Amino acid sequence: MDASLVRRHVLLPVTATVCAVLLAVGCTGSSTPESSTRAVAPVADNDLQSDYQTVIRNVLPSVVQIEAGSGLGSGIVYDTKGHVVTNAHVVGAEKSFLVTAATGEQAMTAKLVSSFPQQDLAVIRLDKVPEGLKPARFGDSAKVEVGHIVLAMGSPLGLSSSVTQGIVSAVGRTVTDSPEAGGTGATLANMVQTSAAINPGNSGGALANLDSEVIGIPTLAATDPGMEGAPAPGIGFAAPASTVKSIADQIIKDGKVTDSGRAALGITARTVLDDNYQPAGVAVVEVAKGGAAEKAGLRAGDIVTKLGSVEITTITSLAEALASYSPGQRVGVTYLRGGESGRVEVTLGEI
Repeated sequence: MDASLVRRHVLLPVTATVCAVLLAVGCTGSSTPESSTRAVAPVADNDLQSDYQTVIRNVLPSVVQIEAGSGLGSGIVYDTKGHVVTNAHVVGAEKSFLVTAATGEQAMTAKLVSSFPQQDLAVIRLDKVPEGLKPARFGDSAKVEVGHIVLAMGSPLGLSSSVTQGIVSAVGRTVTDSPEAGGTGATLANMVQTSAAINPGNSGGALANLDSEVIGIPTLAATDPGMEGAPAPGIGFAAPASTVKSIADQIIKDGKVTDSGRAALGITARTVLDDNYQPAGVAVVEVAKGGAAEKAGLRAGDIVTKLGSVEITTITSLAEALASYSPGQRVGVTYLRGGESGRVEVTLGEI
């Protein structure tokens, strides 16, 4: 509710109707019997409950459980040809899978089409497409806003067809999918942050809005370093629908990702430590032949210390800095070579 709307109602005589409108911000001093306001509140509650149930009826049939070897995750039916999109860390190194629909039919077999760990996405395809297979409807990532109500659907801890609710807490987050937590180690850009509970097994499922549109694929939950890596409640991240559709469409069409949209320097590198054993930069181990770094004059042994104006201390910080750029953009790279500082302009390549 915007501020102007609140002000207009405050100037009106206080009635039961006005109290209902102002319920979210508080309505005091009313001469209307308290029972009048109580009669209105459940209607709004029931409307929201009905919205939740409608979304679940519309979206949950498109959410599946995926068994990949000894691992378990979720997926979303992408089209009527039996393609299912999920996370790369769900499929792992497996090539064959068992897929169970939310409606609980017998498990179906599926095979890997392709995996793209750099964005933690993958596509598998059912060996036999069942009748009535229902693809999900994907939303417009550009319309996702902080505060939107969302529902996460998947198989957390093996509990198939589970639903949790929350809001969009932030958009445009850059996070790293930690290998220690079962991720691919990739740095993921433009992620949707949500307060909906994301637990092991939710990965690859659906994050849906109240219009029954999938706006993201739950991918990872934040961990609390102060709690020995325990999950941080209410902080989860989902790959945005625009990224999911772009990667899935390429994999289905070409069998691989041909245009990631992700910038790269074209180097193999490692984190280096200073005399106090603190991260102090990224050492270039190898430059890709004909890649962005080689063309700019960087070479093995150089230590990258800054990308643009961002200090680079670790491989992760370099990946996170690159995530804010697009292929083809030019950026200054500051480096050390033989103890001497240098700087070059690099036209970024693509992952």
